[in-house]
Amino acid sequence: MPSYDITRELSESTIIYPGDPEIKINPIDDCGCRVSKVCFSSHSGTHIDAPSHYLKSAMTVDRIPVSVLTGEARVIDLTTVEGSIGRYDLKGKVLGAKRVLLKTAFSGKHVFEEDFPHITYEAAAYLKEQGVFLIGIDSPSIEMYKGDGSVHKILLMSNIVIIELLDLSVVNEGIYRMCALPLRFKGLDGSPARVILSDDNLLINPGIKR
Repeated sequence: MPSYDITRELSESTIIYPGDPEIKINPIDDCGCRVSKVCFSSHSGTHIDAPSHYLKSAMTVDRIPVSVLTGEARVIDLTTVEGSIGRYDLKGKVLGAKRVLLKTAFSGKHVFEEDFPHITYEAAAYLKEQGVFLIGIDSPSIEMYKGDGSVHKILLMSNIVIIELLDLSVVNEGIYRMCALPLRFKGLDGSPARVILSDDNLLINPGIKR
């Protein structure tokens, strides 16, 4: 069964959102064994935004149900859309999916760009209307650079989980089985995550429900 690791490598050269702490890795060779001291933010690399990212009393990353983070996911190819992804760009493409991953032209890029692809408030509202409970994107943020937080808030207030900075460059549009597991940081607002997609008989028999 083919599988795809759509996680970006976590290193000191990983894209950092301006203002976030840089990733620092210091190897410690002591007593004949190797240990590394790693410093990073809860939103470094490919990571999950828990609702408490913007809403302090909301669900934290360790409380996100595994059932939300694993299961059928639809990859939507939006590589021809530049900048803002609007409601019109998504209309008719969700097709009942509850986990949606947005593939943009940013996949495979390794340098931060202020005009990275992002969804608009109207697009976020549309995904909410469609009953989506997990949204992933391959750019540094679901929201425009220096946005007012409204896109995050409309999603997170509805307990819609967000995954940011994926790498979907080797994945085609379609339905996959997804596993997206964050570190279980108690009470935190987010965490780096390992995200894997795999093909299964959903592609052969799309009528199967998960």
